[in-house]
Amino acid sequence: MEDELEQIRRKRQETLQREEQAVGIDEGAMAQEDEYQARRQMVLRKILTPEARMRLSNIRMTRPDVVQNIEDQLIALASAGRIGVVDDMMLKQILRKVMPKKREIKIERR
Repeated sequence: MEDELEQIRRKRQETLQREEQAVGIDEGAMAQEDEYQARRQMVLRKILTPEARMRLSNIRMTRPDVVQNIEDQLIALASAGRIGVVDDMMLKQILRKVMPKKREIKIERR
């Protein structure tokens, strides 16, 4: 009977250790993601004026995928040295080119 209890305790301890390792891996991935996002925000602060950052944050509420794409492109251009500081007017031009055209909704009454 004591051997059975010992086996059950050992199995339970092994499962707990595996769970702790899995949590440790998740925390490590989260830490890497946080570090990546922090570096990304730092680069964006360097290349965007406060007005441009505000505009992007406003657009992020409705179109996060478009903002993510624009940020990626801006970071790539900045790291290649092809772009300097992006002000609000330049960002508006970029947004006009990237944002999808609005569809005209036409309702016909019969």
